[in-house]
Amino acid sequence: MKINKDTANLENSETIEQIPLACCDELAAVEFLEKRLWKGQPHCTHCKSANVYAMRDKNGQRNKRFLWRCHDCHGQFTVRIGTVFEESRLPLRHWCYAFWRMSTSKKGVAALEIQRQCQISYKSALFLMHRIRCAMTQNPAEAAKFTGTVECDETYIGGKPRFGTGPHKRGRGTSKIPVFGIVQREGNIHRRVVADVSAATLKSAIRECVDSQARIVTDENLAYRGIGKEFAGGHETVNHGTREYARGDIFTNTAESSFAIIKRGLMGVYHAVSKEHLPRYLGEFDFRWNTRKMNDGERTTLAIQSAAGKRLAYYGA
Repeated sequence: MKINKDTANLENSETIEQIPLACCDELAAVEFLEKRLWKGQPHCTHCKSANVYAMRDKNGQRNKRFLWRCHDCHGQFTVRIGTVFEESRLPLRHWCYAFWRMSTSKKGVAALEIQRQCQISYKSALFLMHRIRCAMTQNPAEAAKFTGTVECDETYIGGKPRFGTGPHKRGRGTSKIPVFGIVQREGNIHRRVVADVSAATLKSAIRECVDSQARIVTDENLAYRGIGKEFAGGHETVNHGTREYARGDIFTNTAESSFAIIKRGLMGVYHAVSKEHLPRYLGEFDFRWNTRKMNDGERTTLAIQSAAGKRLAYYGA
């Protein structure tokens, strides 16, 4: 993504200036989100008409529910409609704080910290954070395919066994959760939970996410054998088994370093993540990686804008 430096600096300074108030005042939070979600152009969430107005009480102040009304369809709506915070009873100032912390903390932020800072229950903090992860997670089918040199690697995520459960196994055959990662050099990354690390599973993921003109770089895992025939750039490997980690520009260090960030976040911040919820955590880490060249203000704004058009049922939290 090409970034206009002047626009980026303006967005960053505005966000840094406005976010403290938005995190403690509900009206400021509503206006902060309205400006970023609607990009300065309020419109009806029902009919998309721009012929709308903010409803006010008899004293000229914003309606207590911060309602808007459409002149065309006569419907009422708020900034919550059509976003991940629709039907949430949490004040929007808590959403602003959580969006800011999750967008600017390299290894994530714990739900317990959100609970303490916002003075809400732990259950509400999890509710809020899972929905922000849903907003951050991009559907790979909607993303552009990776081009150029593309690194592919797999890893295993999970905690150590409890005392008395036997020796801790590593690598293939472990009870940990297998995760597959694809990263474009100087570009974006996509990581997903996979059922296994068989050739069929890994090659299918590569075909789905990588352009046919790309060059594939992997380690010596036999599951990747033959994949080069399907890509114009071919397939290069490094042999980690013989302590070969780089040969010119042939290496998987980028993918491996990205996994290290996830593992540090899961071990030091989140501590325990189930297989059911891991895909959303991966989406959160992918979002921060893919926006690493943005400043904090831009990244927070993009995360908020990504909340539009997404929902996550309460029992899915």
